[in-house]
Amino acid sequence: MSYANILVSVDFAEAAPDRVRLAAALARRFDATLTGAAAAEVPAPLLAHDIRDAQAQYERSKVKILQDVERAEAVFARCAGVAPRTAWLGGTDRSFVHLVEKGRAADLLVVGGAGETEIDPGPFGVAVGPVLMEAGRPILVVPQAHAGEPGRRIVVAWKDTPEARRAVSGALSFLRSADHVLVVTTGRGARLEGAEEVAAHLRLHGASVTTHLLTTTVGDGEEILRFAREEHADLIVMGAYGHSRLREWAFGGATRHILQASNLCCLMAH
Repeated sequence: MSYANILVSVDFAEAAPDRVRLAAALARRFDATLTGAAAAEVPAPLLAHDIRDAQAQYERSKVKILQDVERAEAVFARCAGVAPRTAWLGGTDRSFVHLVEKGRAADLLVVGGAGETEIDPGPFGVAVGPVLMEAGRPILVVPQAHAGEPGRRIVVAWKDTPEARRAVSGALSFLRSADHVLVVTTGRGARLEGAEEVAAHLRLHGASVTTHLLTTTVGDGEEILRFAREEHADLIVMGAYGHSRLREWAFGGATRHILQASNLCCLMAH
């Protein structure tokens, strides 16, 4: 696939400006529109005397939220300069709901990585879990300590699942333009056959690819990260595995470990 519209989550975290700059650089690389998105829900009135008081509280809170949305837009405008085209989508909904909704008109979503994925990210921050599981789009998770623009040397963590297939499809623009792609498979009973077929498919798209079978006594996520660091990769492409639990998302072991421990950008799909 090609990227015509890249949607980036904007908030007031220290890492947000670098996230927008990275997304802008990708928009320039792929000649895509960069769209910034930020939203926060207007809080319900507290201890209102009557309906008029409740309405007045709501309006005051909404004005404050809209002022913060304008501040977020200013962050986006300041940091998105290299993008060939830009757009802005602000709102007064829950931040992840807003991003998931606007993601229906985007090819790639860019969000910040926060280590522990279920920590409250704040009023404008977006938790990675719900976006990964509900957006139906490839998600680029950018950790706080990432090292520059990703996509020159890519590790594809291959597992013959719909999630991994969607991740590879969603990453084709990166994979075609990479200097080198390393398709790896790991885990009990892992075989190279599927990885080699994927590698052959990527070569048809013009990618430079090798395949690797990883054997490990540690967790799959830890082994994938070890290999990626050893090979000086700057991007990991993989499926995101999880399920709903009491209205929260519980991730599989490899997905959880990489989201929590990686200082590399990760392109994931559910």
